[in-house]
Amino acid sequence: MKKLTFILAALWGAIPALAADSAALPRFINLGAGKCIPCKQMTPVRQAIQTEYAGQVEVVFIDVWENRGAGKQYGIRLIPTQIITDASGRELYRHEGYWPKEAVVAKMKELGLELKSPAEAAEAKDKA
Repeated sequence: MKKLTFILAALWGAIPALAADSAALPRFINLGAGKCIPCKQMTPVRQAIQTEYAGQVEVVFIDVWENRGAGKQYGIRLIPTQIITDASGRELYRHEGYWPKEAVVAKMKELGLELKSPAEAAEAKDKA
């Protein structure tokens, strides 16, 4: 049943990383598996980016052991793999293996994504 649900979801664009109508935000897509040790190490990185840069970047996790079609669609060779896309879904950068949060954020900024640090975002709210 899981396989059928995934196939139907893929056909209808219900898979988060594949849906085109999601908020027009750049994406940090983390492809991995729930039982993979390096993938588990990416969980706090993913959660921190999602929390600290909420409204600036969409964070998506896809378990490629549960959704094997996603692994093929993204051309995954090993996990974890992280993909940064622009707001239109165009891939800007791909990384394989564990990736520390500071390095992820630095790469996003290097790629031209305008991210405000949590302190800058709080300061902007205070001024408004």
